Amino acid sequence: MMKSKAYAALSATSQLVPYEIERREPGPDDVQIEILYCGVCHSDLHTARNEWKNTLYPSVPGHEIVGRVVSVGNQVHGFKVGDLAGVGCMVDSCGHCHPCQEGEEQYCEHGFTGTYNGPVFGGENTYGGYSKTIVVKQSFVLHIKHDERDLASVAPLLCAGITTYSPLRHWKVGPGKKVGIVGLGGLGHMGVKIAHAMGAHVVLFTTSPGKIGDGKRLGADEVCISTDPEQMAVHANGLDFILNTVAAPHNLDAYLQLLKLDGTMALVGAPSEPHPSPEVFNLIFKRRQLAGSLIGGIRETQEMLDFCAEHNIVSDIETIPMDYINTAYERMLKSDVKYRFVIDMAKL
Repeated sequence: MMKSKAYAALSATSQLVPYEIERREPGPDDVQIEILYCGVCHSDLHTARNEWKNTLYPSVPGHEIVGRVVSVGNQVHGFKVGDLAGVGCMVDSCGHCHPCQEGEEQYCEHGFTGTYNGPVFGGENTYGGYSKTIVVKQSFVLHIKHDERDLASVAPLLCAGITTYSPLRHWKVGPGKKVGIVGLGGLGHMGVKIAHAMGAHVVLFTTSPGKIGDGKRLGADEVCISTDPEQMAVHANGLDFILNTVAAPHNLDAYLQLLKLDGTMALVGAPSEPHPSPEVFNLIFKRRQLAGSLIGGIRETQEMLDFCAEHNIVSDIETIPMDYINTAYERMLKSDVKYRFVIDMAKL
C-alpha cells in the first residue's frame, strides 16, 4: 500500500481537514495518476455533509480528476507514463450486466463503484480526488486531448461536462432544435456551451437578471428571467427539450408548460429534498416526458472530452488551494462562484 496526502471529512458536521490515506500499489491492469487538479462538485458537499444519508467516513471527495500518469501495470496498453489522464465519477462496475455491456456503466445493475464513497449499493469505501495520487483500472481512465495549459479548466468536464453532454446527446439535440437550459451554475454553464456547440438554438432560464450577459457570452441565443411570467409565456409550447440543472427543489410545472408536443425535460440536478410533485395534466395533454439522466458511461465520457477538445470547450473556473475547500463549500451554497471551483493540488 502507498500513503497519500489528502483532505477528508471525518463526520457530517466537521470541516475537511488534512488526512493521510492509503492507495493500493498499481496492479497489472492499473494506472497510477499524480493528481494535478480536482474540480469541486456540489455532490462533494452533499456527501461530505451526509445529506444523502449514505456517506462512509472518512470521506475524501472529488470526482473531477485530471493529472499525469506516473505508473502503469504490465497489462496496460492504452496509457503510458507521462500521459495526461482523467478520472470521473466511477472507478469500477460489474462489467457483465446489460448496461455495462452497452457501455452505460453508470446504470450498472449491481451498482457502479464511485470514485469516492464506494459502491452504490454498499461496500468498501473509496477515496476521491482531494488527494495527491489515485490508482484506477485502465478501463475507467480517460484520455485528455486538450492543451495542457487548459488542464485545470478541463477537470470539471469529468462530471459537469458529461452530466450535461449525455442527455443533450441522448435526446438528439442539434440544428433545428430549440433547447432550454435551466440554471446557470456549474452544470448549467456547461449545458449552454455544449448545446450551442451542437448547433441548437439555446434559451437560458435563470432567476438572475445579472446573468443575462454571461449567458449570451457562453452561447445562449436568448435569456429568459424565469420569475417573470410574461417572459416565460413567450416560450410556452415552444421548446423541443429542456435540460434542468437546478439542484434545489422548485416548481417543475413552470417549465413543463414550455415544451412542445412530445417534448422532454430531463433533470440532472440532485436536490437534497424532493421537488414538488408536477401537475399530471401538463404531461398528458402534450404527451410530454419528465425524465432523468445520470452522468455518462466511460465510452460516452471519452466522446464528450474529444468533442470538447475539438470545439475548444472548457469550464469557467476559479482555482483554489486545497486548504480553501471549507470556504469554497460555503461560497457554493451562496452560488458565489463563476462557475466551478478547481483545486490546485500543487498546493496540498
